[in-house]
Amino acid sequence: MEDHCRNFSLPDLNRFLQLDPYIKPYEGDIQRRYRLFEECLARLEKAEGGFDQFTRSYQSYGVHRRSDSTLLLKEWAPGAQALYLTGDFNAWEKLSHPFTPKAFGKWELSLPPKPDGSPAIQHLSKLKLVVLTKDGAYLFRISPWATYVTKTLDSVTYDWIHWDPPQPYKHRRPPQPRCPRIYEAHVGIASPREEIASYKNFILDVLPRVKDLGYNCLQLMAVMEHAYYASFGYQVTNFFAASSRFGTPDDLKALVDRAHSLGIIVLLDMVHSHASSNTEDGLNYFDGTDSCFFHAGPRGEHSHWGSRLFNYSSWEVSRFLLSNLRWWMDEYGFDGFRFDGVTSMLYHHHGVGVSFSGSYCEYFGMQVDEDAVVHLMLSNYILHKLYPDCITIAEDVSGMPGLCRPIQEGGLGFDYRLAMAVPDKWIQKKSLGWGRSGNPLVLWCHLYSLAFWLMDKEMYTNMSALITMTPVIDRGMQLHKLIRLLTHSLGGEGYLNFMGNEFGHPEWLDFPRKGNEESYRYARRQYNLVDTEHLRYRQLYAFDRDMNQTEDKYGWLSSGPAVVSTLDQADKVIVFERAKLLFIFNFHPSASFSHYRVAVQHAGKYPFISLRLRLFSRPGQCCAVPAFLSFCLCAAESINHLFSAV
Repeated sequence: MEDHCRNFSLPDLNRFLQLDPYIKPYEGDIQRRYRLFEECLARLEKAEGGFDQFTRSYQSYGVHRRSDSTLLLKEWAPGAQALYLTGDFNAWEKLSHPFTPKAFGKWELSLPPKPDGSPAIQHLSKLKLVVLTKDGAYLFRISPWATYVTKTLDSVTYDWIHWDPPQPYKHRRPPQPRCPRIYEAHVGIASPREEIASYKNFILDVLPRVKDLGYNCLQLMAVMEHAYYASFGYQVTNFFAASSRFGTPDDLKALVDRAHSLGIIVLLDMVHSHASSNTEDGLNYFDGTDSCFFHAGPRGEHSHWGSRLFNYSSWEVSRFLLSNLRWWMDEYGFDGFRFDGVTSMLYHHHGVGVSFSGSYCEYFGMQVDEDAVVHLMLSNYILHKLYPDCITIAEDVSGMPGLCRPIQEGGLGFDYRLAMAVPDKWIQKKSLGWGRSGNPLVLWCHLYSLAFWLMDKEMYTNMSALITMTPVIDRGMQLHKLIRLLTHSLGGEGYLNFMGNEFGHPEWLDFPRKGNEESYRYARRQYNLVDTEHLRYRQLYAFDRDMNQTEDKYGWLSSGPAVVSTLDQADKVIVFERAKLLFIFNFHPSASFSHYRVAVQHAGKYPFISLRLRLFSRPGQCCAVPAFLSFCLCAAESINHLFSAV
């Protein structure tokens, strides 16, 4: 076994310090967390035969069939007095199949094959663990390592279904793109029908659109099984199970495989920041105690989310979570992860009631959860060591320094940070009268839907090209294009679009719940709108496609940061250069400019392309005169195809 620690020494912070000299006073904190990471990695190598074996524990925990059809079962339940297996296979005899206790709270059971040579437990049969607690109570539980769970319409909890198909599914991976253009999607809402859509529907109806639009990366939400549909997938109950609402595990594998065949990599929304508080079908009180997978007492509870918080310092919790990452990579062929709730993980206060100002003292000290920091470092190190093309994205709103620096430089090892503040900032600009007098200069790199904010109820009646375009629709459509292009070109090293935003999806997203009488009306994506030829949604869709294709040609996302030469508050003009392209945006609501002088890095002739944006004031006010969005290319070739006549 290769010693993966041998190339590690104290991190060289010179590169980090050159990029960010303000980190110097906290060099000791960075050295400390790196040392803790090294020590943890060394323990894994020594005690478990290497992190490769340790993180493949999904091959031994749970239920596994050997070549002779013997079934081996293994669980970790340190608080249990006894453990039993029951289900369809033994007519639900509660105590007929006891596990054998092992060291460190582990339990094992071996089931020989039937006389005909078939496994004792058949594919798709129901199972339950029976936990005898130390106070004498019997609890029915689902294995934390269960790979398939389902729920009937008349039940509020999930059933553990033994998934053991005769022919395992195979898949392949495409190479990592030079920069991610991400299409974020939720399988269940990926249909205009008022229902829960399926993996198969996604393959047939959504993947072709993702390919046509020029996105090279698909990010799937709500795949890890969650009992509460309206949680958007963020209250996970079964970490190794693909959500059965949308189909079978093989259906999900087919989806990933089809995306790969189109040259699209697939990321999974990974929720390791917390877990559902459900007991019967979740991890909570699995062995009858509140401290099996989580911190005991208040530290193990998230006050705002009503969920449980993992004990990242626990050896077996590390086994569970790190093996979970590898399970989704190996079994389903995912290409990486977006880690949800990283801010909550990084700090003991979980970001609750904290407004991060950017002061570095907020990112170091006693408020930082070093166990969680080390866990994230281990996650990134293992993923990138074993899967060199793996992409990891952190959802962090705090701005933790070094989050995306390499571990050997003292960072946490993520490839990208998801800038969650961007859509909020755009909405803030709109709410404050942006487009008339607001300051449009604070930007980052990812975008959710804004069309309904811009056009509101007129989207129901005035999106037809067969009628005269109204001022609200005209202004809203042009601003929608402008916002996307500015975010795409100036933001960062990647771009994320939530499904439907590419064509200005109307209405808000709202999952079935008691407050809306369990309606699916707003839990869907109306792709039929973009398929209707006379509706203007097609124009927004075409702009999105051309924008992505142009980025693919010139590569501004994979180039260095933009050089901003003009931020004129009076003229409301933004000028910047990136990837040998010159971008000029005029946000002024009433003024157009001719012979406008801008600075450039390289002298020469710049072919000039202009898109007229008619920005109108609110009803009852005077109509603004046209303003312009201009986009120039520092090369001989033209990119007129990006802009169609408005």
